[in-house]
Amino acid sequence: MKYNFGVVKELKECETRVAITPDVVAMLKEDGLSVLVEKGAGDLSGFCDEDYIKSGAEVANSASEVWNNSKVIVKVKEPQKCEYQYFRPDMVIFSYLHLAVEEELTKELLKKKVTAIASESVETEDKTLPLLAPMSEVAGRMSVQIGSHLLEHHNGGSGVLLSGVAGVQPGKVIIIGAGVVGKNAAQIAIGMGADVSVFDVDPKKLSILDSKYGTSIKTHYSNPAKLKAEIPKADLLITCVLKHSELAPKLISEEIVKSMKKGSVIVDVAIDQGGNTETIDRITTYENPAYEKYGVLHCAIPNIPSAVPKTSSYAYSYAMYPYLKALGEHGLIDAIKENQDLLNGVNTFNGEITNQAVAQSLKHEFCQIELLIGFKLK
Repeated sequence: MKYNFGVVKELKECETRVAITPDVVAMLKEDGLSVLVEKGAGDLSGFCDEDYIKSGAEVANSASEVWNNSKVIVKVKEPQKCEYQYFRPDMVIFSYLHLAVEEELTKELLKKKVTAIASESVETEDKTLPLLAPMSEVAGRMSVQIGSHLLEHHNGGSGVLLSGVAGVQPGKVIIIGAGVVGKNAAQIAIGMGADVSVFDVDPKKLSILDSKYGTSIKTHYSNPAKLKAEIPKADLLITCVLKHSELAPKLISEEIVKSMKKGSVIVDVAIDQGGNTETIDRITTYENPAYEKYGVLHCAIPNIPSAVPKTSSYAYSYAMYPYLKALGEHGLIDAIKENQDLLNGVNTFNGEITNQAVAQSLKHEFCQIELLIGFKLK
């Protein structure tokens, strides 16, 4: 028997989330769809095997059993090297993939002709990213908490309290990017009582923040000269500028980092796509969240939401549900023909890269998926 969906333990370092929560299993079960879950897959998120069984899932004793008996493997993070052995042509993998910075994984997906749907590429008609947005909300809010913690003296920071106290000015938080991450970072930083500035090149986004927070926030049209002038004032710098399915632009130069205050902190939330900061040259983890360079603490945790796996797993699973339902009820081809959001998410299909931005980033040939599945969109 092939189950509609398979859920395996996440193997990426320090990843604690699970792709489908028990309550969403129950919803899929009501839709007549089946879910196979690897034993212990939800443990780190607070969901035990018994929770899954009660919700209608089957529990497998091994990862191989799930990989080999599921039509669609639903994950949070990209498959790790030890999982490549399970790839096969009739398989669909639905996960955050970030293939623009995962060349080896992309080659394996192409070689085995796996259909890979990237959660970060699923896009609605109004250009929103419904599966990336909930994790961006979490990452934005967590980025301020992480930065505040790193500013503490015992963690190597400057010893600044973002809120300040009576008679002492608050810490300065600068956020580069006013998208979902930036808006949520600003909300938390303002709530803490920090002195908050947000930079973006989209006046509409800045206007929304300005209207919402008034004098509690400073908004700036972003340009190199303005960044160079303002960033040295920051106690905490949060960078979160992404280009859809492309490498993140390097906006913070080595020169700017050198100009920052000793003990200040950079949290680069765009690290999943390569990061916005030139001086970030390694991935960090919650166990070792930051390293010092030019007297500045650099934090580059690629899976920030894993610190709060129960909240994050619920948010991801709820957002995934309508797309999983479509795949389960209609099958891959009919689902992507009928659902433009899902079609936008397909990054590899039948040995071809079907996302133009990924193809450009990897300097690989691009193929329109419409040509591969035999229809032209209206």
